[in-house]
Amino acid sequence: MSQGLHVLTDDQIRELLENLTLDELESFRTELRGTLHEYSTGTNVTDAGLLHQPERVSVNSGVTGTTTLFMPSTGPGGHAVKVITLSSSSAQHVDDPRPRVPPTGAITLFAASGAPVGILHASTLTAFRTALASACLLIRRNKVHTLTVFGSGSQAYWHIRLALMLRGTTIRKVNIINRRFSDGCKLVLKRFYNTPTATKEREGWRDATFHVLTPGYGEYPRLLEQQVLAADVIFCCTPSTEPLFDGGILTSRDGRRKGRLIVAIGSYTTEMRELPVELLLQATRAHEGHFHYHKHAVEGGVVVVDTLDGALKEAGEIIEAGLQPKQLVELGELVMLQKIVMAEDEESDTSSILSTPGSADRSDLTASSSSAMSSVFGGSSKRSSSLSRESASRTPSPSNRKSGKLPLPFHRRSSSRGDVGGKHSEKEDHLARWLQGGNVIYKSVGLGLMDLAVGIKLIQFAKEKGIGTHVDGF
Repeated sequence: MSQGLHVLTDDQIRELLENLTLDELESFRTELRGTLHEYSTGTNVTDAGLLHQPERVSVNSGVTGTTTLFMPSTGPGGHAVKVITLSSSSAQHVDDPRPRVPPTGAITLFAASGAPVGILHASTLTAFRTALASACLLIRRNKVHTLTVFGSGSQAYWHIRLALMLRGTTIRKVNIINRRFSDGCKLVLKRFYNTPTATKEREGWRDATFHVLTPGYGEYPRLLEQQVLAADVIFCCTPSTEPLFDGGILTSRDGRRKGRLIVAIGSYTTEMRELPVELLLQATRAHEGHFHYHKHAVEGGVVVVDTLDGALKEAGEIIEAGLQPKQLVELGELVMLQKIVMAEDEESDTSSILSTPGSADRSDLTASSSSAMSSVFGGSSKRSSSLSRESASRTPSPSNRKSGKLPLPFHRRSSSRGDVGGKHSEKEDHLARWLQGGNVIYKSVGLGLMDLAVGIKLIQFAKEKGIGTHVDGF
């Protein structure tokens, strides 16, 4: 990165990100994925002091009803400090007279030497990098036909937008559920309807339909349950203080007939809730010898989080459910496991358990799978062993895999690994199946290292495009 300070406004950042090609988006995802992996497994960079993620500091204002978050981070590429202000949970009620403050602030980036290199408006960038992390799970799903999204703000928009960019060829319906038909609802619909037809055709979602549901509808409870049940992916993007839907909808027999990816990124304090506790308890319950109601999806055994330490201290749902470290796994631990399985797939003469996005919607991928994560974290079944042997028989055995054992990532902080020995290939086989078709819950409370990784990449990208203000000799 050249000397000087590069400044990007929110409009400039939005222009850059809205017009990303798929290859450019993938380059951002690769950057973020690498950072998340190093955070979760990179003991070398941590011990050398090259990666550090301190706890964030929050300040609440009773006058404005806002919370200001201070989020520092250090990585091999430099340092970052984000300061962002948004309405606190106490100011989210409909009858609160104080004006709502959407997330706004700035990220200051520094080179490893300490020299300032960039100041970026934080609003769009925060929503984009959060959705980009969620996309690391979305891209692996077998089936993404229907999205159900709670919220209509920037986070909701970017989660939908990236889903359309990555899986638009299969997405047919987007359901947006909001507490009222607000200006935000109108704006998010307008942004999608006004997307150029050429972009929609290139990304494959020209014929996708968008619907908004609010409590003002007379049949709101029935329609909400219907849209939650219909969803292949659920995005929860609101700073809610109570669950957004009844847990019985998805823990019932009907609710468990298929696997879903459920992403909750809107709540970030101990007082906030987006997901019902019973859903988390169902997802983390041991299912030894028990098969999913739907033969093409597998039960889970853990909840995925962006940061284990942060989730245990700040995620209201995690705390209320009493989940333990062994019941949580960091997103950064999964991206490398996916890389390993994908590498095996490339060496195989026939299809493996992972395939390219959009092409894996086949019934034989996860047929009759048993509990995936209970297998990964202690416990297996005869059926599990059979599936593992089937997978092994399709895969070549290079010298480093002759034993059938691939090293599981090592968690360097609060351990989320209960059993790192034994049948590694078998466990990874089932984990990959779970990621593809099982009930996967991802809870994010925010990680400053995401801002650092995506921010540095964005400055480089903006310079290539000639966008932004560059101040030499700063």
